[in-house]
Amino acid sequence: MSTNPPDLRPDLARSTISEARRPGQPVIGMVSLGCPKALVDSERILTRLRAEGYGISPDYGGADAVIVNTCGFLDSAKAESLEAIGEALQENGRVIVTGCLGAEPEYITGTHPKVLAVTGPHQYEQVLDAVHAAVPPSPDPFVDLLPSSGVKLTPRHYSYLKISEGCNHKCKFCIIPDMRGRLASRPAHAVLREAEKLVENGVRELLVISQDTSAYGVDTKHAETGSHRAHIADLARDLGDLGAWVRLHYVYPYPHVRDLIPLMAEGRILPYLDIPFQHAHPDTLKRMARPAAAAKTLDEINAWRAICPDITLRSTFIVGYPGETEEEFQTLLDWLDEARLDRVGCFKYENVEGARSNALPDHVPEPVKEERWQRFMEKAQAISADKLAAKVGSVQDVIVDDIDEDGIATCRTKADAPEIDGCLFIDEGTEALSVGDIVTVEVDEAGEYDLWGQITRA
Repeated sequence: MSTNPPDLRPDLARSTISEARRPGQPVIGMVSLGCPKALVDSERILTRLRAEGYGISPDYGGADAVIVNTCGFLDSAKAESLEAIGEALQENGRVIVTGCLGAEPEYITGTHPKVLAVTGPHQYEQVLDAVHAAVPPSPDPFVDLLPSSGVKLTPRHYSYLKISEGCNHKCKFCIIPDMRGRLASRPAHAVLREAEKLVENGVRELLVISQDTSAYGVDTKHAETGSHRAHIADLARDLGDLGAWVRLHYVYPYPHVRDLIPLMAEGRILPYLDIPFQHAHPDTLKRMARPAAAAKTLDEINAWRAICPDITLRSTFIVGYPGETEEEFQTLLDWLDEARLDRVGCFKYENVEGARSNALPDHVPEPVKEERWQRFMEKAQAISADKLAAKVGSVQDVIVDDIDEDGIATCRTKADAPEIDGCLFIDEGTEALSVGDIVTVEVDEAGEYDLWGQITRA
């Protein structure tokens, strides 16, 4: 699990609310760590606070108190969260902790006993109560206006859309279900109402997220409310009618996922699937307590590509899982050769307090993990370079994320999710472009992860 990049960290990025602090207005700062799902939680907390009249500070010094939204997925993430809490205490002194690590309050207070309060993940009311106790609200209804889109911590042109909380899987290396609970899907009409408001306020790309996006609605038996059914295929179809790019993250390869592929081929949603395969050897997958059908997965990938040849497949993998032999690792490399995924991330296994995988025998030595990670990434990099080279000469629609002082535009194709995938750069003819524009380019150069192109029409 990684933190948000420095230029997109909520505590460092430009807030979409920039008005000056009015006299007597209480002000809260926010540090948000971890995944996009945590980022959405941070946005919801700040939106609620903003509705109560609180101002939002981009720095420690301007805040009456600071909320640290933590990550607790890996031990390294826990350490980073403790470091962020310590920094906030040092710089501000009044700190409220929430998020995944908040499920272990003693772990936090044992290191930082001076924090004002500790709450768990998506416990919005408890966070608000803690803020009220530390910094009482003082609203002015004639001045404190909440933007119709709420408080966003991403750039204005894209937004994460969380459709459920929790997860019903019991992967041995993961403690997310212990921290966030079992699957709890939002009603379809509520998701669509939020998406409509976002698009009305200028969002051009919706990034659909949850712990298990393809399981959306299973817990409600795909309940229908307001003519909208809580099923990922129905939701994707409805979102595709809003006129924005729709990108799906964290999709498990259930059989019904094939119903999404025609929507991609039709252009209703982006031809992009983010699927956490984790490994390919059946014995490793069984030790992970994950479905062990890598061969069938290859058949499914081929079927998807037959329907939608332009589909982009992204995944993450774990190397050095307890008991992983050289033969099992080689199977993973061979599978990668066959699958030829477009975007690949890889983590070296590490123990997480409370995870069942900690008790497995035959843990892989750190030097072996590092060596396997290097070999895996070399292969993934070569595949990425080959696939990007094949795009030279093609015409791509791209969305503009940034334009620097030299006029170089950083963009993304439909194959690129923000923060985790590559970019397409335009280094001339960008004078008329604005952040959030969608333009057509011809690709004229490719690297290992990024592309370069020229505008064909705006």
